[in-house]
Amino acid sequence: LRAQNKKLYLAAFAAVLGPLSFGFVLGYSSPVIPELRKINDPKLRLDSGQASWFGVVVTLGAAAGGILGGYIVDKVGRKLSLMLCSIPYVFGYIVIISAQNVWMLYFGRVLTGLATGITSLVAPVYISEVSHPKVRGMLGSCVQLMVVTGILGAYVAGITLKWRWLAVLCSFPPCIMLLFMSFMPETPRFLLNQGKRSEAVAAVCFLRGPHADHAWECRQIEASVQEEGLNLSEFKNPSVYRPLLIGVALMFFQQVTGINAVMFYAETIFEDANFKDSRMASVVVGSIQVCFTALAAVIIDKTGRKVLLYVSGIIMALSTVLFGLYFKIVLPDQNNSSNPDGWLTLNSASPGTESSVSWLAVVSVGLFVAGFALGWGPVPWLVISEIFPLKAKGVSSGACVLTNWIMAFLITKEFNDFMGFLTSYGTFWLFSAFCCLSVIFTAFYVPETKGQTLEQIEAYFRTS
Repeated sequence: LRAQNKKLYLAAFAAVLGPLSFGFVLGYSSPVIPELRKINDPKLRLDSGQASWFGVVVTLGAAAGGILGGYIVDKVGRKLSLMLCSIPYVFGYIVIISAQNVWMLYFGRVLTGLATGITSLVAPVYISEVSHPKVRGMLGSCVQLMVVTGILGAYVAGITLKWRWLAVLCSFPPCIMLLFMSFMPETPRFLLNQGKRSEAVAAVCFLRGPHADHAWECRQIEASVQEEGLNLSEFKNPSVYRPLLIGVALMFFQQVTGINAVMFYAETIFEDANFKDSRMASVVVGSIQVCFTALAAVIIDKTGRKVLLYVSGIIMALSTVLFGLYFKIVLPDQNNSSNPDGWLTLNSASPGTESSVSWLAVVSVGLFVAGFALGWGPVPWLVISEIFPLKAKGVSSGACVLTNWIMAFLITKEFNDFMGFLTSYGTFWLFSAFCCLSVIFTAFYVPETKGQTLEQIEAYFRTS
């Protein structure tokens, strides 16, 4: 590491402990649901409907967190917002650890979901505003890298830890984030927007080292900072509404390409392919995500954002076509009136067919997860942290995060109904069509932000 970047990397590391906490929240349900469905205590035992809600209620909390995060990120700042979100994380896990009934489990999950929504908004903003253009892509991609690392960590720990002890483990990352962030600076852009120039210069000095031109960087930021507040009439301005529409569309496409559906079905796929331990299958999928997200973080500042979105979208489109083909072979007589739960019990259809083509499903899962991790996983979060003007960052980021988590809820909760209405193969071919649309949208509407300062990106939307 170059000397002048060391403290910048330290600040980014402190911030991405938030996304690591977020990953543990998302990964917690996978090993815990099977355990809670078999638990002896009838007050805590989950039936199939309750198990579904235990997994998905986090997305509702996160949607609320997106709205709250959009408000507090502009009111109290990026640093303090990250520190404050550690409170619902820890309190949520305390509720889960002390749970005496299912409703306490739900309440704990909603609280951790609320913290997740705030984190998913604030961490990318903090990192983009403290970074310089040469490393902003890499550090911004570390947000998604830490999310998938947290998911994998929960999967691995869940193999040996009971659900209460797993909750104890999951509460450590937000506590460490609170400690580390207390020593980090607020972002210079926020400080200058608040008129705190001397503090902003000190923050730049911390982040860039003593030999950087602090005054020049502050002047560049000040030239684009507009101190007046945001009012509704300004959403008629293309420099405000265009990046907002791009950000909302990126969040929409990230979910409708089918990532939650594929991850939801992955364990069943691996079981059909004779993987006896479905928990180990989750670890395999999680490991693929971590490896390819890390690859994206390494290459994103060289390849650019759009290239990764193209490659990712094409890989996901091909893999969902293969997924649909797998279902067409395994369930050839399925029609729209078929049992919507039939896809969960493949062994009842076409005896012997599944084992002969199970490799196709396993390849589809691996290919899809790798493709998503390479582009549509990390890049949308990075781009929305870069493209919004400073005065609209809180509101616009909140709208994007809200869109993401509402779509995640709808896709996860209604996936079974889709399978019944459109057939299994039809559902995955629909996901493939959305993957193709995401590539077309990227080509025509997403700007390339590689190597540009946040001020240059703002200027692009003002002048184009």
